[in-house]
Amino acid sequence: MSLTECDCSTYIPFQKTGFFSTMMCDYLEKSDKLSPFYGNFPSIENFENQINQKQQSYSESTRLQLVTSLKEQYQKVTPSEETLKNIALLESKNTFTVTTGHQLNLFTGPLYFLYKIISAINLAEELSDTYTDYNFVPVYWMATEDHDFDEINYFNFKGTKVQWNSNEQGAVGRFSTDGLDNVFNEFQKHLGTSKNAEFLKELFSNGYLKYDNLADATLYIANELFAEYGLIIVDADDKGLKEQFIPVVKDELIHQTSYKAVTKTNALLSESYKIQVNPREINLFYLTDGLRERIVFEKDVFKVNNTNIQFTEAEILEELNAHPKRFSPNVIMRPLYQEVILPNLCYIGGGGEMAYWMQLKDYFETVNVPFPILLLRNSVQVVSVKQYGKLERLSISLEELFLKQHDLISKKVNENAEVSFNFAEQKSFLEQQFNQLREIANKTDVSYVGAVSAQEKKQLKGLENLEKRLLRAEKRRQADLVDRITQLQSEILPNLSLEERKRNFSEYYLEYGKDFVVALKDKLKPLQLEFFVLVK
Repeated sequence: MSLTECDCSTYIPFQKTGFFSTMMCDYLEKSDKLSPFYGNFPSIENFENQINQKQQSYSESTRLQLVTSLKEQYQKVTPSEETLKNIALLESKNTFTVTTGHQLNLFTGPLYFLYKIISAINLAEELSDTYTDYNFVPVYWMATEDHDFDEINYFNFKGTKVQWNSNEQGAVGRFSTDGLDNVFNEFQKHLGTSKNAEFLKELFSNGYLKYDNLADATLYIANELFAEYGLIIVDADDKGLKEQFIPVVKDELIHQTSYKAVTKTNALLSESYKIQVNPREINLFYLTDGLRERIVFEKDVFKVNNTNIQFTEAEILEELNAHPKRFSPNVIMRPLYQEVILPNLCYIGGGGEMAYWMQLKDYFETVNVPFPILLLRNSVQVVSVKQYGKLERLSISLEELFLKQHDLISKKVNENAEVSFNFAEQKSFLEQQFNQLREIANKTDVSYVGAVSAQEKKQLKGLENLEKRLLRAEKRRQADLVDRITQLQSEILPNLSLEERKRNFSEYYLEYGKDFVVALKDKLKPLQLEFFVLVK
């Protein structure tokens, strides 16, 4: 089946979906409260300043090492001509990256894996069209050094949780793919025998059954899906790349710079927003096969948590120079590592990622690394033509689809009621009357003002209770409408949340094949800064 997009697909403001934090809404609205915590806002004209900042700080030696490491990593897969061209372009000082990152979720994990990468691809293309003296390439940063396996060892397919169990420890990128043959055998039972099903089977089996570790398997899968667009995939668990980061790691070990800078920022940011991550005194892990543990400083000795490994200052600096790959940045330092080794202009991420990046601006300034433009990734809700028809018959707009279910049902029941039971007008009239009564009380005996306000509260509460009772009665009368709305909204929004956080791309690929990716690539506009509803 091919995907035919309906011309009723539309963008709506992120703020109107109800699924984005106050911080993200404030960021999109350029609130003054947030301006100290980011640099250039994501608009096409602001990239000129970002280019100038990065040009002045990014060294030729780091650029050449990046290219060398990428060429070595890409020997494991078959890159497209477009990707090879982009790797070659990185040797030139007028080439820059736009980057997104993601965990090594099993079979890409949630749908937004696609949206992140397509956002990066499309932004690189838009920048290339605007700033013709420069080259821009999209980058996907694989989070190979993460060690939270429980977050990535599954994906959801049509309501079924497909899960991989492993007893390994340490960085997930180094995990053996042993045992994934059992996962494949279970997964393929749900796919059928269509052409698209055969592609998914081949993609899964070639990635996870022919590569020895999770990092290489993920590299293969992402390359197969996006190589034609020139996507560059980076595995930062790399000796050559880690060597570029040695000065920063040394500074962290000796001076605990990130802890001081981020703690200061958190104190300011927490006045208005929830803090995403808190720094440790040393924000580094010690990394070997099967081990990724925190480095702590106690009694003049550097210790690796939960082990017997320890170093004096001289010894740990010697270890750093000899084995830089053993030093792994945590969530506080990983963004800095990325910006040190890439000629990057913009980081594209979800709301949670944007939030913790905003804790880091002062830290970047302290170590003299340009802070990138932060871009909230594209978000998408897919609505089938059949579902869209049902929405139309229920007089539910695409924007209304994102109302809380109680509010949506109440609104539609009220619209379909023979007599309106929305007492907003009556409440407004009551408030006017009590305002006049308060004025009279003020002129006669101020002690009565409290009694007037108490009576107003009682009267308004009575109206609200009557409104709720009438609504319940009307819902019973319109039970069929209530059921249809409930079922449809729950079908489109699984667990009444965004499907991009729940569903896997394979569900749509099975039905629409490559046309699904092509439609997203054609329609997503990263700098429009709005939520996209794709009616297909």
